[in-house]
Amino acid sequence: MTRVKRGYIARKRRKKILTFVSGSRGAHSKLFRTANQQKNRALVSAHRDTSKKKRDLRRLWITRINAASRANGVSYNKFIQYLYKRQLLLNRKTLAQIAVLDSNCFSIIFKNIHEYSHFYT
Repeated sequence: MTRVKRGYIARKRRKKILTFVSGSRGAHSKLFRTANQQKNRALVSAHRDTSKKKRDLRRLWITRINAASRANGVSYNKFIQYLYKRQLLLNRKTLAQIAVLDSNCFSIIFKNIHEYSHFYT
């Protein structure tokens, strides 16, 4: 059987993985096997924590909206209920930004929703 010279393919694959983990400490950035394990672990953590980040941000938005709506005299639950009844479908991220950056605008939205809420109960 003739000898097969593999060329640069394997080296290219290893180099790609080593550059991916180049910021790691110790053997995790030097040795191929541990670097490969580190890369897989990093990708798993990144995938897992993407969902966690979305959850955490949604919790933060809800907390901010709750604080702003309680300042206007109604709980978060009732505020969202009034929003849906008026069919003002603002997402929580936008509402939280309005609540933090421009409380007067949030109060105007709240009053606009709240004055028509008794028609729907």
